[in-house]
Amino acid sequence: MIQKTVGELAALVGGQVVGDAEACVGSGATLELARPGQITFLANARYAPLVRQTRATAVVVPEAMECPAAQIVTGNPYYAFTRILVLLHGHRHYLRVGISPEARVHPTASLGPDVSLHTNVTVCEEARIGRGTILYPGVFIGPGTEVGEDCVLLPHVVVYENCQIGNRVLIHAGACIGHDGLGFSTHQGTHHKIPHIARAVIEDDVEIGANAGIERGSLHDTVIGTGSKLGSAVAIGHGVRVGAHCLMVAQTGVAGSTRIGHHCVMAGQVGIAGHLDIGNHVTIAAQSGVSQNIPDGERVFGTPAFEMSKAVEAAAIYKRLPELRQTIRELERRVAELEKRIEQKPSQ
Repeated sequence: MIQKTVGELAALVGGQVVGDAEACVGSGATLELARPGQITFLANARYAPLVRQTRATAVVVPEAMECPAAQIVTGNPYYAFTRILVLLHGHRHYLRVGISPEARVHPTASLGPDVSLHTNVTVCEEARIGRGTILYPGVFIGPGTEVGEDCVLLPHVVVYENCQIGNRVLIHAGACIGHDGLGFSTHQGTHHKIPHIARAVIEDDVEIGANAGIERGSLHDTVIGTGSKLGSAVAIGHGVRVGAHCLMVAQTGVAGSTRIGHHCVMAGQVGIAGHLDIGNHVTIAAQSGVSQNIPDGERVFGTPAFEMSKAVEAAAIYKRLPELRQTIRELERRVAELEKRIEQKPSQ
C-alpha cells in the first residue's frame, strides 16, 4: 500500500498544510468513517461539525478550521481529494488477455496493436478496433463500427452497425449503442417503422453507465460530446446531440432530436421532451420534466421545469395546499355568515 506524507499530498494538489506535514496516510475515506492513517475531505459546509470530530490523520478543506487532524487547505477540496485518491488507490485495473481463442473476429475486421478480446466477444465484418482497447466477455461490435484507442467496453455491451466510438471511452456493462429509436409514422391506426439510417457517435473521453441506451439517428447522427459522462439507465433518443462535458445522472431520458449544449448537468430521473434546445451551462434538478427550450446558464426544477428559486418557492407552497384549502373553506364559511347577517339586518 502506498504511503504519502501530508506535505507530499499538499504539493500534489497545490494546497497549504496546517498541522503536521510529516503525518502519513495510505487511503481515503468519508468524514464519518475515516480512521487514523486515512485522509478525508470537506466539500459541503453543512458537514463542518464532522471535521472537528474526525479521527482521520488528514483532511482536505477549503479553509483552515478547528480540527484534530492535519489539514490541506485548497480552493477545490473535492477535486484535490479526487487526485489524492487516484494517487493512493488508482483506478480499476482492466484485465488484458490478448485475443481469446473463444473470441469471434470476422476476417475483414481490423484489430490495432495491444487489443484485448475476452471470451465470447464478437467483432463483425469491416469493424475496426483501435490500439489498446479492451473488450470484455460478451461484447458485440456490429458491422462497420469503429472503436477508438484505449477504450474499455465491459461485459455484454452491444454496439450496432456503423457506429463510431472515440478514444478513451468507457462503457459499462449492458449498455446498448446504436439501436433504432422509437420512430414510427402512424397511418390509419397502424404504426409504420421509420428507417434509422444515421449513426450513433460517441466522442472522446465519454463514460456511459450500465444499461444505458443510446439510439442511432433516423436522418442525422446521435452525438454524445467529448468528455460527457452518462449514468446508469440513461436513455438518449434518436438524433439527440449532447454537447461536451455534460453530466447526466441515472435514469435521465432525452427524447429525439433535442440539442443539449456543453457543460450541462441533469440530475436523476430528469425527463426532456423532443425537438428542444437546451443551452450551455444549464442545470436541471432531479425528477424535473422539461417541455420547452432553456436558455444558457439557467437552473430549473419541477414539472414542468422552471427557474429554480421560483420552483422551490412553489414547492413550499404546494406542501401547504391542504392547510391553505382548509383556511379558504373557513374564510368562505365566515363570509357566508356575514352575508347572511347583512341580509337579515333590518333596513334603516
